[in-house]
Amino acid sequence: MSHDSAAAPEGAVRKLSGRRRREIVAVLLFSGGPIFESSIPLSVFGIDRQDAGVPRYRLLVCAGEDGPLRTTGGLELSAPHGLEAIARAGTVVVPAWRSITSPPPEEALDALRRAHEEGARIVGLCTGAFVLAAAGLLDGRPATTHWMYAPTLAKRYPSVHVDPRELFVDDGDVLTSAGTAAGIDLCLHIVRTDHGTEAAGALARRLVVPPRRSGGQERYLDRSLPEEIGADPLAEVVAWALEHLHEQFDVETLAARAYMSRRTFDRRFRSLTGSAPLQWLITQRVLQAQRLLETSDYSVDEVAGRCGFRSPVALRGHFRRQLGSSPAAYRAAYRARRPQSEKPADVVEGPGPLPAQSRRTAAASTFGLPGATASADTGRHGPELYAAARATLPGQRERPVG
Repeated sequence: MSHDSAAAPEGAVRKLSGRRRREIVAVLLFSGGPIFESSIPLSVFGIDRQDAGVPRYRLLVCAGEDGPLRTTGGLELSAPHGLEAIARAGTVVVPAWRSITSPPPEEALDALRRAHEEGARIVGLCTGAFVLAAAGLLDGRPATTHWMYAPTLAKRYPSVHVDPRELFVDDGDVLTSAGTAAGIDLCLHIVRTDHGTEAAGALARRLVVPPRRSGGQERYLDRSLPEEIGADPLAEVVAWALEHLHEQFDVETLAARAYMSRRTFDRRFRSLTGSAPLQWLITQRVLQAQRLLETSDYSVDEVAGRCGFRSPVALRGHFRRQLGSSPAAYRAAYRARRPQSEKPADVVEGPGPLPAQSRRTAAASTFGLPGATASADTGRHGPELYAAARATLPGQRERPVG
């Protein structure tokens, strides 16, 4: 997996308009947006921490629609500025959007388009990517969002190159992040880009988070199927595949079970999930390997066989590309993190048939195709939401410098 996006097209990064200022950050809030995501850019860019060596930004909190703005827990917010204040900002942040199924206000989309045309940097945190996509700012660009919503983003906006494995994607003048805590990663990256590693490190210490977080979203992927795809007949084929990951089969096998040609199956699969079926199948085998490494004492060779890989070498290659470590290193790190009382006492047997409800809903694209009831950023590694940083940083795609 590449962590550097291709350079933006010639002329894509525009010169900042004279009426805009680099140090001014506008945060665009909507009613129904979650308070956590909304508070991230307010905390990063709105608090004076010059005493700690963090350069100061000027924050403008803007209402994207008429208020009062209601947020998590029924709280009501009153933004001090409207959309007109965006005209002064060199960076515009959309922390989240209230619903991935409803269109954002056209007035807000127009303001974002104008800001981008005038050289402002546009940032979407979590479901804020849907607002950027609705404005047309992600067309032909790499982007990410919370893994739970990545299939919907890819399906609704097919011209967007959605990569749900990344914690954030920096494509120069348009940046997006994964869910919730990944917004902190991206905001720290912006400070690092603007003012250097030392400033970002000082801010991270104040926030009590690592300056860089390793890994991507793979560890948090769920296998359940969204409501909008679960009713499709193709979901039965995908559910069969998940039940038989321990067997060696390929995409041609799935196409035959769907009574389709390989070309038709690929096209149909992509239209439903936004993903290529081969990549989906590999991702599911790696996820199954994760589970066995976490919950069993099988050797790596045995895990490879129980996940349908033709050889341990194939497992190691795909595992490292998706998770950034070898299977053995992953197991050792996972067990070292777990309290002794939680470590498995017995070997867990191989995968068996899924319950009826799981057969109906358990399927995933390369994004994991999570279900609508899954909670944001709830991974099977819970306490490991922040991991120690390492030299190479999978999950953080940055536009090459120079």
